[in-house]
Amino acid sequence: MKARELAVGGAWEFEPEVFTDDRGLFVSQFQESVYVEAVGAPLFAVAQASSSVSRRGVARGVHYARTSPGCAKYVHCSRGRVLDFVVDLRVGSPTFGAWDSVELSADSFRAVHIPAGLGHAFLALEDDSTVCYLMSRGYQPDDELAVSLLDPDLALPMPADAVQSQRDLVAPTLDKARAAGLLPAYSA
Repeated sequence: MKARELAVGGAWEFEPEVFTDDRGLFVSQFQESVYVEAVGAPLFAVAQASSSVSRRGVARGVHYARTSPGCAKYVHCSRGRVLDFVVDLRVGSPTFGAWDSVELSADSFRAVHIPAGLGHAFLALEDDSTVCYLMSRGYQPDDELAVSLLDPDLALPMPADAVQSQRDLVAPTLDKARAAGLLPAYSA
């Protein structure tokens, strides 16, 4: 398994080796030793596992959980294909406002580790794209926040006509969320 640190500090992409033969394939989608070496800690205790299914052109995010404690995620795509985004929303972080993307698909078996304090978004590139999440915390509606996917200062490569939820359509820009004190602190 290969591990690659993303442009956002603390976020990692994991790409396992896929072994194929005439019967099909075998892959180890998670390897603790590689994860620990890259991230510097064992996988967080999983409090919730969730999935979302989206049609092509659906965009979800940029979502994050209020800190403290925040919510770490380990994300992969079990069906279809998505362009997955990690955005640094941590005020005071050396990579504040930076983002990186990874194409996740059922064929590549790639996964992304997203520590607490970072924002997460994706764009479904195929119908029935299924994104699976392991999360360090259960859903807490009052602590779930969002920043606009279409914020020109973030400049995510997101089509203007991406299908979004009402919540995401009215999400504040990064500057407005920062001014309102809604963003996590890097020190937290």
